[in-house]
Amino acid sequence: MDHYYTRKPNSVLKIRTANLKLKNGRIYKFKTPSGVFSFGKVDKATKILVEHAIVHGKKVLDLGCGYGVVGIVVKGEYPDSEVYMNDVNERAVEFARINAKDNNVDVTIKCGSFYDPWQEEKFDVILLNPPMAAGKATVLRMIYESIKHLNEKGSLQVVAYHNKGGSYIKKAMQETFGNVEDICKEGGIRIYKSVRLKGA
Repeated sequence: MDHYYTRKPNSVLKIRTANLKLKNGRIYKFKTPSGVFSFGKVDKATKILVEHAIVHGKKVLDLGCGYGVVGIVVKGEYPDSEVYMNDVNERAVEFARINAKDNNVDVTIKCGSFYDPWQEEKFDVILLNPPMAAGKATVLRMIYESIKHLNEKGSLQVVAYHNKGGSYIKKAMQETFGNVEDICKEGGIRIYKSVRLKGA
């Protein structure tokens, strides 16, 4: 079985279309490729993140963007925001670009792991549906390094199943930022939010 958290998926490319209807009635359409997380449908945690994320400031990073749902929806719903997206998976990045064009949004998408494509950048919001299958060390690194890429009062918002790794994510966010809160609880899924405070 091919792992989606890899630069070059080896699986034969298959494409399915997935629709995402928001509570406000807007519909986004995505081409979803095999070898990328959540093939054929938008997963429940991602749906919850795009519906409940608190978008503030100007610059938003969709870290580990997959085929682009979070960043594309954020840009569509908050057209004045500057949205940046990256993923380690080259196939994911290719389809994130296709989906951005198909949904008529202007976003910046790069291929690369962790924060590598954004060494000189800082953001007001970082949104993350972490690649739990890639292992705890990978997820924790995404959290620990986030604070260096946030502006003062910038926030990291992470969605996870609380009983399937979410509890250690919340703990790591508290350790990194000195604060964390649940901004959404729905069906075992939570969104955790931490803010970079002055002097951090």
